[in-house]
Amino acid sequence: METPPEQTSKEVDIYRDTWVRFLGYANEVGEAFRALVPVSVVWASYAVATAYVSADAMDKGKKAAVAHGDNPGKTTRVGVAVVDTFIWQALASVAIPGFTINRVCAASLYLLGRGTRWPLPVRKWTTTAIGLSTIPFIIKPIDRSVDFLLDSSLRKVYGGGEKHE
Repeated sequence: METPPEQTSKEVDIYRDTWVRFLGYANEVGEAFRALVPVSVVWASYAVATAYVSADAMDKGKKAAVAHGDNPGKTTRVGVAVVDTFIWQALASVAIPGFTINRVCAASLYLLGRGTRWPLPVRKWTTTAIGLSTIPFIIKPIDRSVDFLLDSSLRKVYGGGEKHE
């Protein structure tokens, strides 16, 4: 007997398995370009990332509601799914990486100013390149750290939550 296709293929999560996931990194790109663009552009990148985080949290809440049907405790499980996803995403996709890229770029610009005689535009573009090239290297360690943080704290309070891998 064959396994039905819906059981052999994993459902695609638009917020985790498609290009939409990159919207969560918008603020890191904004931070990398901070030396070159008006601050309003950086704040707009945070708005995009925050919209992504909120949409993912609402999506996980809807999925939890469907999964729990009319079972007792449904409201609690939906609330936990929304809160856990929002906090995880806010930390792992917005706050920690945004701060990290901001500091990497600030340090780079400072060190280039102190250690080179490059013109300011060259230093700013170099800083942006350093910031952008840092993004792929910080994603997994930050994700794992946020998982550890939540597993060691909030998830103990509400008994688990969805793992974000």
